Amino acid sequence: MQPRNMSMSGVVDLAAVKAAQEAKAKAEQARVEAARRGGTGALSPADLVIDVDEAGFELDVIQRSAEVPVVLDFWAEWCQPCKQLSPVLERLAVEYNGRFLLAKIDVDANQMLMQQFGIQGIPAVFAVVAGQALPLFQGAAAEDQIRGTLDQLVQVAEQRFGLTGLTVDPDAEPGGAAQGERELPEGPYDALLNAAVQALDSGDLSGAIQAYRNVLKDDPGHPEAKLGLAQAELLQRVQGVDPAAVRKEAADSPGDARAQIAAAELDLVGGHVEDAFGRLIETVQRTAGDDRDAARVRLLELFEVVGADDPRVTAARRALARALF
Repeated sequence: MQPRNMSMSGVVDLAAVKAAQEAKAKAEQARVEAARRGGTGALSPADLVIDVDEAGFELDVIQRSAEVPVVLDFWAEWCQPCKQLSPVLERLAVEYNGRFLLAKIDVDANQMLMQQFGIQGIPAVFAVVAGQALPLFQGAAAEDQIRGTLDQLVQVAEQRFGLTGLTVDPDAEPGGAAQGERELPEGPYDALLNAAVQALDSGDLSGAIQAYRNVLKDDPGHPEAKLGLAQAELLQRVQGVDPAAVRKEAADSPGDARAQIAAAELDLVGGHVEDAFGRLIETVQRTAGDDRDAARVRLLELFEVVGADDPRVTAARRALARALF
């Protein structure tokens, strides 16, 4: 079977972006704590390839994917193509030096995971980035194809989710840094942030918004709470709207700032980031007064949702400056 090329265009998972930001901050805390104890916080090259089962999937894959892309290699002992592909992936995991983590999953022992990922045949290779699963390819593949796919994966992880990989030290003891990173002390707002995430998971957007506001009341600059609040408020605004009606109104009234803002928010939630930004920049260009200011302010809020470091935000900021001045 020919490899399936992955497509990451338009990937924006609001909860995943937030998870990535939280884990990035906690990973930095872990490195600081390791340094305080006299360690480096670095992984051994042996820690870049791990065996994962259903019981450890949440901890070893989902949580780790908020620090580094996790590549999943679904294999079986009886699978001859797997025996050709797996050593290549293992060698590349070491060569990429912490830019991704390779998790090997024996399908015979983990049938539930195989079903959850909808796998029809092996070898099958997926990635999980900030909690979001992405298909990479199925079947044997040439090494240059694998490298191209991995290069795209690590680029997307860095540019869109701020995941720059793990620190690797050839002299580190296997398992040392990973254990330390899982024993982080709780931060002063962890309970409130966890409550916000639980509220989001249950669909209680008002509860999530209030939890984030409670954090910001004491710490107005808290980055996780600011990002979470912006995302939750966006989801609340689009909840229950009729997408077809919103888009028709925007098409019929190109000069109506309110209609364009509503359509732009649907664009963003749907993963069409450039479309959302472009729509509001055009609205700024064709409107004046309060309408223009409303479009500008909402665009700045959407920048916060996607993240200031995202290259699409950087490009849109330049375009907004040209539209304004």
